[in-house]
Amino acid sequence: MLQTSVENVRDKAVKRKKMKLSHIFIHLFLILLAIICIVPFYIMIIYGTHTNADIASEFIFLPGQALLENYQSMTENMNIWRGFLNSLIIAGCSTALTLYFGALNAYGFAKYKFRGNKILFWFVLATMMVPQQLGLVGTFRIMYILNLLDTYAALILPAAANAFAVFFVKQFIDGTIPDEIIESARVDGASEFKTFNKIILPMLAPALAALGIFAFIGSWNNFIGPLVLLFTNDKYPLPLLVQLLQGYYGTNYGVQYLGVALSVLPIIIVFAIFSKRIIGSVAIGAVKG
Repeated sequence: MLQTSVENVRDKAVKRKKMKLSHIFIHLFLILLAIICIVPFYIMIIYGTHTNADIASEFIFLPGQALLENYQSMTENMNIWRGFLNSLIIAGCSTALTLYFGALNAYGFAKYKFRGNKILFWFVLATMMVPQQLGLVGTFRIMYILNLLDTYAALILPAAANAFAVFFVKQFIDGTIPDEIIESARVDGASEFKTFNKIILPMLAPALAALGIFAFIGSWNNFIGPLVLLFTNDKYPLPLLVQLLQGYYGTNYGVQYLGVALSVLPIIIVFAIFSKRIIGSVAIGAVKG
């Protein structure tokens, strides 16, 4: 008996050592993946602080002293901060429309059992298979009829129809919001819109927080939409202005790297701050209550 117990202890010790080694290898692998993901962004930011001669001559991994010079060169021919403000207006308003109308549509599909509900929902999902660029012709025509070309509204209003938002929020509603809450609100005399705005919408905060990040980043990085629907440089968002840098500074890579870094940094910061909400909301929505 004593020998058997000693062997069991040894086996457990060996298993623990193997588990520790596997955990160490997993952590090292994850650290390596993190470095691979971070290095391109780091180099992009670092190259924005160097002159074109330095970038062309050698691989650089440390900050330089040409940040102010590159910034002055960049702002001589274009108002980069105006583009930043344009992107902020367009992305912020588009995100707000996506969240509200996406949640409203998802609530209707999830809690209103009408004829053709599933067919209509599958039709909405089918639109996700169509590339967004193919819809630009129709969008351009509609905005022309409404006299909204070359305005922020041409980029903001289409955000109200987002199939992914409907799908994402509907999955969350199905898993977390029981019908009894809605029935109680109706018994208390609340209207349908009041029930949604006062009761359901606050309960959707985790899902909307995650969806808001996706919507904001997607709108911020949108390039082809503003290129087709906007004609005035003062209304261009940041991605278009960064593209214009190649025209003004085709061989000055330091200025181009700095412009790209300025356009990417805000979404990196937003994603870093709210990334936990993405994981949390997906985990909650995956569990059927």
